[in-house]
Amino acid sequence: MTYVETEIASQPDCWRRAADLAATRQDALPAHGERVAIIGCGTSLYMGQAYAALRESSGQGVTDAFAASEFPATRAYDRVIALTRSGTTTEVLELLGALRGTVRTVAVTADPNTPVASLADDLVVLDFADERSVVQTRFATTALTLLRAHLGLHTEEVEQDGRRALAEPLPAGLVDRTQFTFLGRGWTVGLANEAGLKMREAALAWTEAYPAMEYRHGPISIAAPTTATWMLGEAPAGLARQVEATGARWIAGALDPLAELVRVHRLAVAVAEARGLDPDRPRNLTRSVILADA
Repeated sequence: MTYVETEIASQPDCWRRAADLAATRQDALPAHGERVAIIGCGTSLYMGQAYAALRESSGQGVTDAFAASEFPATRAYDRVIALTRSGTTTEVLELLGALRGTVRTVAVTADPNTPVASLADDLVVLDFADERSVVQTRFATTALTLLRAHLGLHTEEVEQDGRRALAEPLPAGLVDRTQFTFLGRGWTVGLANEAGLKMREAALAWTEAYPAMEYRHGPISIAAPTTATWMLGEAPAGLARQVEATGARWIAGALDPLAELVRVHRLAVAVAEARGLDPDRPRNLTRSVILADA
């Protein structure tokens, strides 16, 4: 097995540990009513988008998600959360340095022995979810589970769905599709963005991601008998019929959306292998983006 396959398979167990950890780190995670920003790069940005939508929609406070390089210096927050698996991502470190002393910050990371530990006010370590693969899977979903559990929105059923996502066969005929679109609503828009990224990183696949209600406003034009559209979460009424009318394959998300993302992880590996690619060595990518001085 590749590193990424082993890491994909461990996700439900990591989620259980993250949920337990959330109960012991109330001090580091946002209090009800705080104004919060969550920042990250790549996969961490998309997990941040999911968390921001979950927290705000559950009435726990204004929550925004930004790419670390695009954080608005004019906005005031009570706390800033940085997601960084490696703890070395340049944009994250630069932002935490700039914010130091002006707002409370917390870093969620897999490695405490990295520069992020000296820049954030609080540190939450998910070392049990660290990865050897360049392509993020379990750290991302475990970090989101930590935050989801802190909101009181994680259940054992999520973990059970995660195990189903690992055990049940993938929908037949997907590996040969020429294009994949992932759709979400609310917090699952971030998951749809991440699903598309995983397919691009691991399999060099043509993928797109949209809020589900926006899919009709142009993007559905690429749907065809060779494409697939995958819904993470509950689909808008009538959308499945519209997609199927194009001849495209419609995949309804029957599991918890986080578990559906695990199914996409598995699909990314399957497509990569079918194309003769090594998902542990994605083209043009490194485990952490560290920018050299100009």
